[in-house]
Amino acid sequence: MNSGFTTVQWVNNSIIYEVNLRQYTADGSFKAFQNHIPRLKEMGVDIIWLMPITPISNVGRKGSLGSYYACSSYTKINPEFGTEQDFLSLVQLIHKYEMKVIIDWVANHTGKQHEWMQEHPHWFCQDNNGNFTERNGWEDVVDLNYENKEMREALIGAMLYWVRTFNIDGFRCDMAHLVPLDFWRAARKATETIKTLFWLAETEQVNYHEVFDASYAWSWMHTTEKIAQGQEGVNELYNICHNYTQYPKNAYKLFFTSNHDENSWNGTEYEKYGITAKAWAVFTFMWKGLPLIYSGQELPNYKRLAFFDKDPIDWSTTPALATFYQLLAATRKKYANAINGETCILPHTQNAVLAFLKFNENQVLLILLNVSTQIQKLQMEHHLLIGQFTNIFSELSFQFNKKIDFELLPGDYFVYVKSGI
Repeated sequence: MNSGFTTVQWVNNSIIYEVNLRQYTADGSFKAFQNHIPRLKEMGVDIIWLMPITPISNVGRKGSLGSYYACSSYTKINPEFGTEQDFLSLVQLIHKYEMKVIIDWVANHTGKQHEWMQEHPHWFCQDNNGNFTERNGWEDVVDLNYENKEMREALIGAMLYWVRTFNIDGFRCDMAHLVPLDFWRAARKATETIKTLFWLAETEQVNYHEVFDASYAWSWMHTTEKIAQGQEGVNELYNICHNYTQYPKNAYKLFFTSNHDENSWNGTEYEKYGITAKAWAVFTFMWKGLPLIYSGQELPNYKRLAFFDKDPIDWSTTPALATFYQLLAATRKKYANAINGETCILPHTQNAVLAFLKFNENQVLLILLNVSTQIQKLQMEHHLLIGQFTNIFSELSFQFNKKIDFELLPGDYFVYVKSGI
């Protein structure tokens, strides 16, 4: 970033976990979610991202409960989730476990029954007949009018309220690129007077990193889907990752195989990736950036969660992939200098295998991911592939001598770390 803002140090090498509070438990409350905090801490989570916790408009509501993203107030708690004190207690518990909490912030639009509408109708976009409007085809919302200075001030005031009252640690900003960049700049400047926050933008517009610390890796995700469908090869993915290296210094990309939108509207990671889902999850932890885990991925969750109605996650069984994510998180932190260091793409003849080294002067990792449904054989050679390497998943060690041969089954994922450095 070049705007004078400072990125919080604690975001380095952090693991983000998105919480769909409504579906997380049968109760769907702050109190019920508290029981999962110790487990998430043990899994290696550093940042808890809560989907919007503000009340939802009744007018235009979709389904029985409506969309999280159609709020009726910016400074109240959705009674579906609990009280202000319940939320404060949750934040305090998250902090007690030395994690951070960020909340989803929807600044482009509100629901059709927002508390500002009667007293301040000009704070919203209107047509020539005075009807409220929106420009994206979302039937349950109305766009805010960013030409109105008073609205901007009120919205920033609402953001300050959550920082002052509940000591949150940041914002995930919904559809950030639909909101003028100068608003975000003013909002961040205002919150900096209280504390330095983490700012995550749902966008892939590079210029928004003038304000935001992190942005979505949408191009990466869409390309992984095409690779899974056999429409692209891995070289296209490497090109996208190279483009990300051209982002401003200290700009983070958020890598994910699922989130609330993907799961509900486009399908679970198993619908999209099939047998290669775990291999893609490994990539999100082994590449420079921020990996995201969505609610229930550690089970794993094989169903699309309803967006507008109650559809709780079934936690009746022990999360089978918790140790998988825990190991990835621990490896990422232990070998952070290598993962954030140099990258060497290893040449080979298979365009369905990701093969690369992550390294620095003290650490070397070899990552092999078969993102196809076929057995893949490959031979690689590199001067760093010498010495004893240990597979983090099997804990088996192998002696490499520059030139090595591998046979990968469909969906295989290997992460080798060099021992004794």
